[in-house]
This record gives sequence, structure tokens and C-alpha cells, in this order.
Amino acid sequence: MKIAMACDHGGFHLKEHIKKCLEDKGIEVVDHGTYSEDSVDYPDYAAKLCEDITSGASGAQKGILICGTGIGISIAANKCKGIRAALCGDVFSAKMSREHNNANVLCMGERVLGVGLAEMITDAWLETEFAGGRHERRVNKIMDLEAK
Repeated sequence: MKIAMACDHGGFHLKEHIKKCLEDKGIEVVDHGTYSEDSVDYPDYAAKLCEDITSGASGAQKGILICGTGIGISIAANKCKGIRAALCGDVFSAKMSREHNNANVLCMGERVLGVGLAEMITDAWLETEFAGGRHERRVNKIMDLEAK
């Protein structure tokens, strides 16, 4: 499995922590930055990751974005065609975003989550498969909204 990751300065420490957890599990991580706590604009990093996911450039099919709250970076990601970004602050939402919504980007907030909970959210999100069926019809309707 290969996962793309990116963050702004407000999510730098959590990105580094989750990145190490994933690598310790043998998951390859494509790191799109930022690489420090220096102030940057989260839409730029959301765009980098989303372009990677939708183009297939790195081979990562899913991504994780982190900013201070997760709100800004999730809004930016959802402006990108082909992206279904889910801001998750609990394990149940993470599971449902995959099972029902086939989310391809997980968004989290460093300033609102502890690292333990962020690890559990990440694990649940990565381990949950899309259920398809009636949910596929709904996801297709979501994706059709991009054409309007």
C-alpha cells in the first residue's frame, strides 16, 4: 500500500507522527510536505496531494491531509475534481467515510486530536473497505456534482 500525505504548518507534527506509524507498518508514504513549522498556505499542499491522487503520479490511491483543525485543508481538497475528502475526528466517522462514501482522502486536525486518537482514526480509515451497493449509486451522484 502507498499513501500520499501533506500538511500545513499547523499539522506538521501530527503528519510526521502518522507518517512514522505508517512506515513502521510497512506502508510506503509519499510526503508532499510541508517539511517544517514555517507558515505556509494549506490550499497549496491540498492541491499537491490531490493532483497526485487523481493523476496516479506516485501510485498512491489514497491520501491523508492535516492542518490545525482539518477544516481548511478538507475544504480545499474537496474543490479538486475526483477527490472525496473526509474530515474525521472519531473512529466511527473514519470507518463510515470509507464504507459509505469511498473517501479517498482523510483529513485531520493536529490542534483538535491527540496522537493516539489520530492513530486509531488513520488505522480505521485504512482498514475499512468501500461497501459498494446502494452506496456506490450515492457516491456516483456526488461525483456527478463536479460536472455541473
